[in-house]
Amino acid sequence: MKRTLAALLATACAPALAMENGDPLIGSVLVEELEWRANGSESGAGWDIQGWLGYDINKFRFKTEGEWDDTEDVEAADIQALYSRAIAPYWDIQAGWRRELEPGDDRDWAVIGIQGLAPWHFEVDASLFVGEGGRTAARVEAEYEFLLTQRWILAPKLELNAHGKDDPERGIGSGLSNIETGLRLRYEFRREFAPYIGIHHERLFGDTADYARAEGRDDSETRWVIGLRAWF
Repeated sequence: MKRTLAALLATACAPALAMENGDPLIGSVLVEELEWRANGSESGAGWDIQGWLGYDINKFRFKTEGEWDDTEDVEAADIQALYSRAIAPYWDIQAGWRRELEPGDDRDWAVIGIQGLAPWHFEVDASLFVGEGGRTAARVEAEYEFLLTQRWILAPKLELNAHGKDDPERGIGSGLSNIETGLRLRYEFRREFAPYIGIHHERLFGDTADYARAEGRDDSETRWVIGLRAWF
């Protein structure tokens, strides 16, 4: 499956990029979240990073996000490699490959998604994943930025994850598995460098919550965060 996805990605990208000789080849990396999370008794860290390289219409894009706890165990992590094509002002359609690194054994997924700026300036990133064994999953992220001043920015964020079937090995149930919400206040010393503080909350649902309780874990958790947002 990995080789097939890589071949499809290379085939799709090569001719598309070759037609863009009139555009400069440019790229960027955005560290959306790089933070320390704590709730008094437990602590850990999380990251959400993505970047792209390409032209005005066609780009290669990567995404990675995850978290680890204070025992140095990675709780969740994945990385995506995508072909991204602009289909409208501020909107890209994306397709490619995702590797889920943790928890448990590595797993590969085919990805199709859309990312862009919705009305009222909501940043939206929605993806559908199809994996081996008939597994399916979906992820939707939405974020908004309130400009309190030219430098102080308040950013609420919402992420929903759903799965098509139970996955006991990973403690995931079918249907809506979890919702993550966050509220982060950052100060932009420069547009490229902005430390922040905030709060991060996660709640599990359905069989996913049942799996967590059976393992002695809570089905919801709130943590204070401190971190850095940067791009280059």
